[in-house]
Amino acid sequence: MPMPSLGRESATGQGSQRRWLPFMSWLRHQSPGTVRRDAMAGLTGAVLVVPQGVAYAMLAGLPPQYGLYTAIVPAALAALFGSSKQMVSGPTAALSIALFATLQPMVEGGEADFLSLALTLTFLVGVFQLALGVTRLGVLVDLVSHSVVTGFTAGAAVIIATSQLPYVLGLSSLDSSGFLALWPALLAHLDRVHPEALLVAAVTLGLCLAIRRWAPRWPGMLLALAGASLLAGILDPGGQQIPRIMAMPSGLPPLSMPDLSLETVQMLTPGAVALGLLGLVEAAAISRAFAARQGERVNANQEFIGQGLSNLAGAFFSSYISSGSFTRSAINASAGAGSPLAALLSAIMLVPIVLLAAPLLEHVPMPAMGALLLLVAVNLVDRHSIREAFATSRSETAVLLITFASTLMLALEFAIYFGVLASLTLYLRRTTRPPVVASELVHAPFALQEALEAPECEVIRIDGSLFFGACESVAQRLEKTAQPNLVILAAGINFIDLSGIHLLQRQARRCRAQGGRLYLAWPKPDVAARLTRAGIPQDTLAHDHVITL
Repeated sequence: MPMPSLGRESATGQGSQRRWLPFMSWLRHQSPGTVRRDAMAGLTGAVLVVPQGVAYAMLAGLPPQYGLYTAIVPAALAALFGSSKQMVSGPTAALSIALFATLQPMVEGGEADFLSLALTLTFLVGVFQLALGVTRLGVLVDLVSHSVVTGFTAGAAVIIATSQLPYVLGLSSLDSSGFLALWPALLAHLDRVHPEALLVAAVTLGLCLAIRRWAPRWPGMLLALAGASLLAGILDPGGQQIPRIMAMPSGLPPLSMPDLSLETVQMLTPGAVALGLLGLVEAAAISRAFAARQGERVNANQEFIGQGLSNLAGAFFSSYISSGSFTRSAINASAGAGSPLAALLSAIMLVPIVLLAAPLLEHVPMPAMGALLLLVAVNLVDRHSIREAFATSRSETAVLLITFASTLMLALEFAIYFGVLASLTLYLRRTTRPPVVASELVHAPFALQEALEAPECEVIRIDGSLFFGACESVAQRLEKTAQPNLVILAAGINFIDLSGIHLLQRQARRCRAQGGRLYLAWPKPDVAARLTRAGIPQDTLAHDHVITL
């Protein structure tokens, strides 16, 4: 008897370890080869996150270095305590814009109070996300279907590619907001395209593709950036035609303290809930997209815990709200990352970059960065899944296109919401209209022989549950039945609620009024039990699985 108890305790301990120390499961499987591969992917991500982090911090109304701070501690914690192998967390465009929109009415951006509120909001977001993960509400992400993820990924890829075109063309000073507004601005400034910048971008793409083709083990992205930097230095030493990454102040993320006064917490809680949900939807969609490419599954509850811990702790290390990043995750995957160690190493490697190498990054040309992101965007599009959806299902195609179009025209989080809403709408449309078709009865049960031999008998089959949402559609089909004797093949009815029972009782009364009967053939045990509990006499259930109403 003691042995089963020890086994249960061991299993419980292992489950607890997987939940609170998930990094133990992948750290023990590291080898020199996998560490080397993840290290190269991490180094690539650490270099490429610099311009993006700066831009996102400015979107959030914060000093530019806070974008880099957010890519260190939160990214490391999300990698350690999350469940995705390739997703990289940190600052994102959607959350940066949403944070600024939330806090702008409360205080003007750039002031010390704004930074304090941003840290407090980040702390509250972390508490909310962690609570959802601990209470195992990760099941909410199951509402995001594969078509939603595919459409969202394709739309995000188009947005990423479009956002990099100004840098590729040497138009880094182009002022535009949003995907739709950028294209007219690009067309209006085509006469200002710098051939030098376009040449640097083309060389970067060529080098990266060549290394991927003939030397796939080499760090192609880093070598391409190094080659592009040399070329830019030759063509434009002063940086007049080919913009470079701006120099950054060096230094570690300073410790910080959120304002947890009751008044501030009450003021920021509604915004924290909204931004927390947005961050979780982003992280869930991204982690699922990359897991699907690898044929793996993501533990949504664990991902919620990882995101919650990263934001909660990040508030004490001068970081603002973070989530999964499509761009950095795609770069991480393209660079060969095989485990969360790559994201962890990327955060660690960013520390010396911030401390020592930040001023040197001003030599890296922005057209080269844009070219790499264009390549990443192309790889993000899941062409196989798109072709599969178009070939097999109109409803899945509709969901994919709705999500894709919403991603281009609306904020990313609303695109996911629209995609989920479209999925639910189509699902409800199918379930509320179960097929009710005329059928033939082969090998009829003995209890139906007399009814079937009568000239006035009809046999139909219902393929779907009889619940309140489907009753109207089924009732309209039953009203077309002109024969007094009706046999319903009920093997396809998985569930029946009170509204469905009332529907069958009304149909039974209609059949009896015409001198016939209503028969249910081969009902499932749960359906038969519910009919019995509803008052249908027990003896009406024949031995050959026919219920007579």
